[in-house]
Amino acid sequence: MAEQKSTLSKKFFFFNIFSFSKKNTNSKTGKILLCLVLFLVLFGLVMVYSASFYMAEKNYNNQCFFLLKQSIGAFLGLISLFFFSHINYNNLSKFRLVFLIASIILLALVFVPGLGVENYGAKRWLNLGFFTIQPSEIAKFAFVLFASSYFASKKDSPRSFSSLLPVVFAGGSICFLIILEPNMSITMCVGFLLLFMLFVGGVSAKQFLFLLVPILIAVPVLIMLEPYRIARLVAFINPWANPKGEGYQLIQSFYSISSGGLFGVGLFASRQKYLFLPFAESDFIFSIIAEEWGIVGSVAILLVYLGIIICGIKIALNARNRFGAYLASGITAVIGIQTILNLCVVTGLIPPTGLPLPFISYGSTSLVVF
Repeated sequence: MAEQKSTLSKKFFFFNIFSFSKKNTNSKTGKILLCLVLFLVLFGLVMVYSASFYMAEKNYNNQCFFLLKQSIGAFLGLISLFFFSHINYNNLSKFRLVFLIASIILLALVFVPGLGVENYGAKRWLNLGFFTIQPSEIAKFAFVLFASSYFASKKDSPRSFSSLLPVVFAGGSICFLIILEPNMSITMCVGFLLLFMLFVGGVSAKQFLFLLVPILIAVPVLIMLEPYRIARLVAFINPWANPKGEGYQLIQSFYSISSGGLFGVGLFASRQKYLFLPFAESDFIFSIIAEEWGIVGSVAILLVYLGIIICGIKIALNARNRFGAYLASGITAVIGIQTILNLCVVTGLIPPTGLPLPFISYGSTSLVVF
């Protein structure tokens, strides 16, 4: 335990000023974390309705179509939260291979005709009859569970390169299957997550750089392999070069964010959701938040995410054992990485790619799993 505390304290030295006793952390931080998450879920329901009611009325003759589906996801997510909160997390370590193998199988099943659902040229969903699921959302957390349990079982730190291979292979396998869907955004998310888990797991600087270099090389290669990714990259560099094509979505996102001003145009008063901004209820919902709530509201939501990340790090620093510390770090990293990537997309800091905003964006699988 002392070794684990020392390792994580070095990784997150800034957050040591927030550390309390385990008793205080388990009670106060846990309650704060729960309140912040519930706030984002409720706020997300409001924003999903606001961003989608016009499209829902037009396409489904029901303004609440997306809200109802998201509400079901929120309800199932709360049941899952209640269930897992009564399970000793140490027991999850015994099932690390089960969760990892199951997630890999689910990722592979999306390519099976009749099971895999294709939308917008990508096979990312599984049709289970009454509902569909997105296996990549599950795979991220299955990888965190596997890596956390694996590193917790190994006492050597810094670690030999050979001891890192199971974690690298697990993360690499998930990335490979996700990029075949294709889903560049989730692949990037898992790739960054892999690097993060290796970082907190105790890899040396040389090992980290050795693994980082091929990943950095792979990104432009993967972009060059698919014409649509090249088109998105060009649109990212200059979206106004093709304002009615690949640059359209990013331009509409800019319009939405910029029109919000300081305090926004008001709840439900967004103009971009009237079929101007594609995926306004899901991947680009933050653009609608910025339009309706302005800079003040946008910053407030970002502070809520920051609060969740700080709570996650505090819990990791005060965990009872190595596995708990790695698990809390990894889960926090998923939330942080995905939030940052989503914000970078909608603000034009990285090329457009589909990635939901945790707890807020429309998507039942994402909401339940998070």
